[in-house]
Amino acid sequence: MTNSARASALPKYVQIAEGLIRDIAAGRLADGARLPPEREMAEALGISVGTLRHALEILVDKDLLERVQGSGNYIRARADVSSVYSFLRIERVQGGGLPTAEVLSIDHMAAPHDARFSSPNGFRFRRLRFMDDVPAAMEEIWLDGAVTDAVDEGAVSDSLYLYYSESLGLTITSAEDRVNVAAVPLWVDGRFGLRAGELAGYIERTGRSQAGDIVEFSRTWFDPSQINYVSRLGKS
Repeated sequence: MTNSARASALPKYVQIAEGLIRDIAAGRLADGARLPPEREMAEALGISVGTLRHALEILVDKDLLERVQGSGNYIRARADVSSVYSFLRIERVQGGGLPTAEVLSIDHMAAPHDARFSSPNGFRFRRLRFMDDVPAAMEEIWLDGAVTDAVDEGAVSDSLYLYYSESLGLTITSAEDRVNVAAVPLWVDGRFGLRAGELAGYIERTGRSQAGDIVEFSRTWFDPSQINYVSRLGKS
């Protein structure tokens, strides 16, 4: 598959919820903070009050939000909250940020030796990663060809882990990241803030399935003027 494909965006209420979860984790929304009135907040986000309430219900279900009748909605920060982007370690320099991604290409081809897959072939996803609509990272993600014979481009969403889980029955349960600097690749998208050959922040990740098998290998080049790599340990 060589045709460019636009990732199917997550539902708007899920995007809003994920953005709020990441802002809480980054400390941009502190424990006990009162959110703006729902109508005012919805207007600022450019969404309906109904969509906002769907998003806030996700936070309530995760014990991240307390609704106080007649008073408002209050943040209840806590660590180790599962979310669509639990494994995403890059954030805006100021913290948090809503992740989206545009798929540039999906190809079935020989996998790189570094991937250490059980199959000689794999599916290569190349994407431009955005944070709050700002082009922030170039991603090359490989999926072991032993996992599936085909990828449904129409079902691939902003979160590949969500696609793996819902469409392929695959869950990434652990990942090892190696962070360094590296030259931006030649296939860089023109909207990215750095040009081919310029140094960028670099993340090399190996992802394992619930069975402990290496099923994903990825390379991410990020613009350090826009993005930090953040890993939080212990209780907040």
